[in-house]
Amino acid sequence: MQRSFTDQMNRSVTLDFPPRRIVSLVPSQTELLYSLGLEKEVVGITKFCVEPESWFRSKTRVGGTKQVHFDRIADLQPDLILANKEENDRSDIMHLERQYPVWISDIQALKDALMMIRQVGEVCRRSDQALSLIQDIRQKFDNWEKQRPGIPVTAAYFIWAKPLMVAGGHTFINHLMERAGFRNIFAHLDRYPEVTEAQVLEQQPEAILLSSEPFPFKEKHLNNWRQRFPESQIVLVDGMAFSWYGSRLHSSPDYFAQLHRQLTSS
Repeated sequence: MQRSFTDQMNRSVTLDFPPRRIVSLVPSQTELLYSLGLEKEVVGITKFCVEPESWFRSKTRVGGTKQVHFDRIADLQPDLILANKEENDRSDIMHLERQYPVWISDIQALKDALMMIRQVGEVCRRSDQALSLIQDIRQKFDNWEKQRPGIPVTAAYFIWAKPLMVAGGHTFINHLMERAGFRNIFAHLDRYPEVTEAQVLEQQPEAILLSSEPFPFKEKHLNNWRQRFPESQIVLVDGMAFSWYGSRLHSSPDYFAQLHRQLTSS
């Protein structure tokens, strides 16, 4: 039976329902599919789909989020591909949608993520599981917002080291920073801009957040950053908590609470 669904790009996507062979090109949506119980249906993922680890080890990898191997996808004969406007290459998606149903998400805020979860649940015949997950995520965020700091902590969120790159405005990371109790000092800049040390020093953020992805900031980087920005607290943060917009959102509020405790105890 064929059914048509509207994706978050307002495109109509017609597919055999329910899909039996799914390829996910988005790490956070891969984890969502796992949470929805689609073990048998998911046949392909990207090399960046590291969660769950069991899938990373066992599922066919079809390349990266920006460089898809079309031959591997063809071998899998998918009846549904899940993609994302920002994370996937537009030319790759245009190529794939000539041959397969491609459902595309577009996430700017928590409400978009929750809508994506609901819609993916519908497309994959997992509506009950999706609605239960949405309810849990909403409850977690409601509980966190009752206890988060009344005055936001000024912060810069770094995603790359050379060149220095931060999360700016009009990003899901910026939105979650606000929900997490931070004021992004670079929210006035668009997307993921390059910045200078002078710009950071001029703003004197209370916290500098070094994300675990896409650049893998680690303990070995902390001393150097503390010397460069002595007036700010330098903290390693879990990039998944701030940027993954699937079922990972269920644990993000607890992580935000832990992060603030770390900042206040330092």
